[in-house]
Amino acid sequence: MPSTAGPRPIDIALLISVFVVAACGLLYELAAGALASYVLGDSVLQFSTIIGTYLFAMGVGSWLSRYFERQLPAHFLRIELLVALIGGALPATLFLANAYVPGAFRFLLYGMVLMVGTLVGLEIPLVMRILKRNTVLKDLVSQVLTFDYLGALAVSLAFPLLLVPQLGLIRTGLLFGLMNAAVALWAVWLFRGELRRLRAHAVACVLVLGALLAGFVGADHITTLAEDKFYQDRIVFSTASPYQRIVVTQGKAGHRLFLNGNLQFAERDEYRYHEALVHPAMAAHGAPKRVAVLGGGDGMVVREILKYPSVESVTLVELDPAMTQAFTANPMLARLNGAALQSPKLHIVNTDAFQWLQHGQDTFDVIVVDFPDPTNFSIGKLYTNSFYALLDKRLAASGYAVVQTTSPLVARQSFWTVVTTIESVGLTARPYHAHVPSFGEWGFVLASRRPWRMPDALPEGLQFLSPQTLPLLFDFPLDMARVPAEVQRLSNQVLVHTYEREWGRVVAH
Repeated sequence: MPSTAGPRPIDIALLISVFVVAACGLLYELAAGALASYVLGDSVLQFSTIIGTYLFAMGVGSWLSRYFERQLPAHFLRIELLVALIGGALPATLFLANAYVPGAFRFLLYGMVLMVGTLVGLEIPLVMRILKRNTVLKDLVSQVLTFDYLGALAVSLAFPLLLVPQLGLIRTGLLFGLMNAAVALWAVWLFRGELRRLRAHAVACVLVLGALLAGFVGADHITTLAEDKFYQDRIVFSTASPYQRIVVTQGKAGHRLFLNGNLQFAERDEYRYHEALVHPAMAAHGAPKRVAVLGGGDGMVVREILKYPSVESVTLVELDPAMTQAFTANPMLARLNGAALQSPKLHIVNTDAFQWLQHGQDTFDVIVVDFPDPTNFSIGKLYTNSFYALLDKRLAASGYAVVQTTSPLVARQSFWTVVTTIESVGLTARPYHAHVPSFGEWGFVLASRRPWRMPDALPEGLQFLSPQTLPLLFDFPLDMARVPAEVQRLSNQVLVHTYEREWGRVVAH
């Protein structure tokens, strides 16, 4: 019968190991979900399937633990080393796979999640059976689960707030692999009297620790190797924030900005996109004084807005401070926006645009909405009727809003879904489009309470728009003409599914 005496030092050490094991296991799960979101899009779907697969694998591992009957410390040690190697290398392996063998990414992703989940599912039952030698069952279960849940809590907070911003995904994975390997090395010392092949176990621990440490030291080289292959052009700036991976490359098309691997602009033709987005609304207003920009942390929209002498203030609402900091402080990036983010007229607010609209009272003559396409539900909420109703409240009576709205040619249904959604809140919608070589045919929508009129003049020095060519943007050929569409609501997010289906057809071909 187990003793009810106080816990032995070895038991305390094992409970601390449970804390580390739980933290590492959840970290690998979060890293896999984040990478799947970066590469495959739709973060809700990816995190849901990753978590489901991981939990299923843990159940398989727990079931398999019944077949481990003897030499439990040795089995625990080996499992720790396997988790350290597979889990620690998971982000680096997937980054490289996406760059060099993109077709294998999904298979490798779920294969590694299944392996790690199964091994983590084996760990806790083995620890509980080792601890059972000296602990009554009720205390055993409560102690193990307490440390397990505490480890999960610690990493769930540290992952988005500390680890990814400071270390990046590759180094974070390798760091936690090192922690798993350290637990294995600790187990060698704790159970040195029970292990039959003590020296072999110690050597295995040292080799795994050495491999992971080498990967940690060379993480920048691994990242460069993967990203240089993926982006083709030379990477001149890269950083990771809690929200996204920001990469700027330089090649034949000049500088190009990528967020989570998705192209946001190319220097050689970004003027077409930004002139088309900004000037139809700004010039039609006449003399806009107060302007807001939602998204657009690269400063290109602000650059175009500042071409109007009447503008007294610009409020830039950008969720990710890493974007505005990079395009303000980095001379190379600031050159691209003409140092617009350093203008004394500009006020930068790093917050969620939906919340900013909800909690503010100021109204604006023009609001430019420059969000990424609705690839997932978190971005999709910024294309809903709820969002546009809030946008309407922040527009001055004579104000105009303009929204970038994906491609009316490639994603025709998605484009007209946005138009229908804007109209559903009582705003007048004037859709238009422009050809941007890096993206193809691209769409925009003007929204207002008063009728929009064609401006008589545009600022000097534009490279794309002129008063003569501007009317052509509002003419839709048959293959982009309006089609029936549903309203995008917070409760259904039909646009996200439509967008994924339409752009998925392009990728498939």
